[in-house]
Amino acid sequence: MNEKLLEKNEIRRKIKGLRLIMSDESRLTAAEEVFDRLEKTAAFLLSDRIMMYHSLPDELSTHAFLSKWQGKKKFYLPRVNGIDLEILPYEESRLELGSFHIEEPTGNDITDPSEIELVVVPAVAYDRKGRRLGRGKGFYDRFLKSTKATKIGVAYDFQLVEEVPSEPHDVAMDIVITQSNTFIISK
Repeated sequence: MNEKLLEKNEIRRKIKGLRLIMSDESRLTAAEEVFDRLEKTAAFLLSDRIMMYHSLPDELSTHAFLSKWQGKKKFYLPRVNGIDLEILPYEESRLELGSFHIEEPTGNDITDPSEIELVVVPAVAYDRKGRRLGRGKGFYDRFLKSTKATKIGVAYDFQLVEEVPSEPHDVAMDIVITQSNTFIISK
């Protein structure tokens, strides 16, 4: 096993442990704080077509945010298709359990990634340079290469680490938002 993979797995293990000890109340408060910060960014204010994620229990919850902005912004969600992500319009009534036990949109109205203006990206960890550590399957990195959209990573404060080991195929974020900070990454 290479050193970067060992390092990534150690970060994943540590973050998982920190997530497990969070109370439901602190999870909801953190999500409110992060998404309040997101709403104040120029990238969000100026975007109409936004790809979100439908959060898993261990991720920063997007459910209240999606409900709040539904009808004011056009949201899209990813759906796993083989090794890639397809992007479909978000409608609460069109979700069903898909790959990896994630609720995904149904239908055939796949959206071209070039139509997306902003992508809000979950992760296991981020660093201040916008580098992202995902769950290890590469779905988001493959998708992010196909879009020119602004990329915003959202995370709990403890998901911000000193350095995320990166590979040539990794795609960095333009902005990283935690409960306490908004980092605008200069490229």
